[in-house]
Amino acid sequence: MLVISPARWDEACFSTPSVRALIAARLDPLVLCAEEMREFWQSIPGLEVMTHASGAKAKLIAADLAAKNFYSALMWDASPAADATRLANISNRIGPAIKPLKKILTQAIAIDEAATDHRVRFYLQTAMHMGVESYLPDFFAPLGPPAASRREQILLCPDSDFGVSHEWSLDRWLVIARELIDAGKKLLLIRTNTGRQLASRMAEALGDAVECEDIVTAHEAFPLLTDHQLFIGADGSMPHLASHFGATCMVLFGPNDPNWKRPLGKRHTVLRHHVECAPCLLAKCPLDLRCQTELDASRVAKAVREAIAKP
Repeated sequence: MLVISPARWDEACFSTPSVRALIAARLDPLVLCAEEMREFWQSIPGLEVMTHASGAKAKLIAADLAAKNFYSALMWDASPAADATRLANISNRIGPAIKPLKKILTQAIAIDEAATDHRVRFYLQTAMHMGVESYLPDFFAPLGPPAASRREQILLCPDSDFGVSHEWSLDRWLVIARELIDAGKKLLLIRTNTGRQLASRMAEALGDAVECEDIVTAHEAFPLLTDHQLFIGADGSMPHLASHFGATCMVLFGPNDPNWKRPLGKRHTVLRHHVECAPCLLAKCPLDLRCQTELDASRVAKAVREAIAKP
């Protein structure tokens, strides 16, 4: 069975339990994804991966698919890769009955919106409709503990690829970083080119007290995520990837809904100050960014102290 990867990193993470369920059901899934997602999907044992160039047109992807003779394809969102399954004449095209994906499908699955309190269940319902057992603990497990070499170093990622409204303020991040440094912790800042580039500004303020790693695209962070035990960051793609690779995450939420979009697993900590306009899900706040400004630094610092005290 061909499985079309979701295009977003967080959605790809939420779809992994369903893909693992397909593997366990011996449906021999092959995931089709953009090239930059290859390592992510290859991290799942027993999964074959096929890639296409980022930004490739549906006709070009379809030419590669036609040579493979797939009978069935599973997809969750509309994309050039999803449309390529139609152009390649894959006869059984399965997915949720949502616009604009529905026009591509031959089997549209009605999703019970009331049962999708967490986004992962959107994906699990499709597997269940196919008669696949989906709710087993192994399907939700992280890949494994981090390597021993850098377990004591803490990853910080204050930037968010979801937009500036998902980012806490620089002065409060500096409070947390300095508290960790005073506690004798080594810090590694993931410095990205997204949001307000808070990590770069933190590095300037903290100097030699922290290490930095520049990340242009998310997959460049995979070696770091597999090598660290604790991740502290803004709500974005990075916490979901860190969770996938085995880190324990502390995530600062703003306009997003943590009940719906928290990283998978019970080991994580979500920090949020709920305000009347949340969850708005907006990348840029039209008001005063109150969901971020009212998340108090002392509350986050207390949670950080509790996290680093755990064995």
